[in-house]
Amino acid sequence: MDVLGIGRTTGPLSDQEVNQTVHQAAAALGANGKKVLAIIPDYTRTCPLGQVLRELHSALAGKVAQLDFMIALGTHPAMTDEQIDKLLCVPSGKRHEAFPGVNVYNHSWNDPSALQQVGVLSADRINEISNGLFSMEVPVTINKRVLGYDMVVIVGPVFPHEVVGFSGGTKYLFPGVCGPDMTNFFHWLGAVITNPRIIGTKNTPVRAVIEAAAAMVTVPKFAISMVVKGDDLAGMYFGEVRQSWSAAADLSDKLHIIYVDKPFESILSRAPAMYDELWTGGKCMYKMECVVADGGELIIYAPHLREISVTHGAVIEKIGYHTRDYFLKQWDKFKHYPWGVVAHSTHVRGIGTYEDGVEKPRVKVTLATAIPAETCKRINMGYRDPAGIDVSYWQGKEDLGRLYVPKAGEMLYKLKNPPAWQTF
Repeated sequence: MDVLGIGRTTGPLSDQEVNQTVHQAAAALGANGKKVLAIIPDYTRTCPLGQVLRELHSALAGKVAQLDFMIALGTHPAMTDEQIDKLLCVPSGKRHEAFPGVNVYNHSWNDPSALQQVGVLSADRINEISNGLFSMEVPVTINKRVLGYDMVVIVGPVFPHEVVGFSGGTKYLFPGVCGPDMTNFFHWLGAVITNPRIIGTKNTPVRAVIEAAAAMVTVPKFAISMVVKGDDLAGMYFGEVRQSWSAAADLSDKLHIIYVDKPFESILSRAPAMYDELWTGGKCMYKMECVVADGGELIIYAPHLREISVTHGAVIEKIGYHTRDYFLKQWDKFKHYPWGVVAHSTHVRGIGTYEDGVEKPRVKVTLATAIPAETCKRINMGYRDPAGIDVSYWQGKEDLGRLYVPKAGEMLYKLKNPPAWQTF
């Protein structure tokens, strides 16, 4: 199947272009009489999801045997009915009027009864994909509801991503709707390689692991992959999932990466409201790590953020935020914790060293959030009172080595001439 779609680096797509592309995608899908599952993002991703799903429903209603939505939560908390209505851009309580006949499911990553094993990635295969970093079997499980449909359509945006290189595509299956074994393994694989080397790289060992697992899901898989710039849609591509994602990743590479000449001593990275816990707010560090100067400071500025993580907070409070080498050189002490949580810890803390019992992170990471100072100290993070932050100290001060990012987490900043530790 050829990829359908449109994308541009200057100017947004019009509503007519978006709607026309969705209807072309629905026609090319060949879904008449079939059961179709659309796998969609939760509220932590920016895209015109409501518009696209309305058009998809309009194009397929009355033609398919069933159309349902599943939210690719990964390990994020389940969404409430009110949150789902907001996600779908419908008035509260009016979802069934806007999408008659459509069921919306939260993924249950930690409920064994909701999962089904579809295969195993062998130790030899993992060794090959990871270039010898790991040699272990990884069970591949997925939400069993997925297997009850005739086809899957992944509907979501593509951005540079700290674990896999670029988000989207089969990442909506793994970790979107899979079990914990795959999630923990490939997140830790990405962390061992490190965020600066992975993020913004299209083809990575982590992406290869996900694609290998996705091949075990035999339901035909397609995708409507979106590329968002600011509040506008710059690109939309439909096709078989890998081809759709690839086209979107190529456009994302052009639109979502900002190259700078030199690093900054201080960065104020402001989290948007959609990041309501540090688990997602950590993107304010991931996307900026490459342009913080050695010994500099990255401030995650989010006065609204009160939680470390609803799902994983207890574990994070036990292990704290540390560099990769801190964990690797004490692996017997930490290997029994969920590897995905350990990976998150290293991604937020950034790279550094651990020698003779002394940890030396490359940069200082400070939280200016509603998380109390004593908690920040306990989890090995810096603290600033957000009420004391004067944004003007960073605004327009790039020539003084200070940078303000008003909506952090989706645009990636990189150096034009990166050092070796940032190259794959």
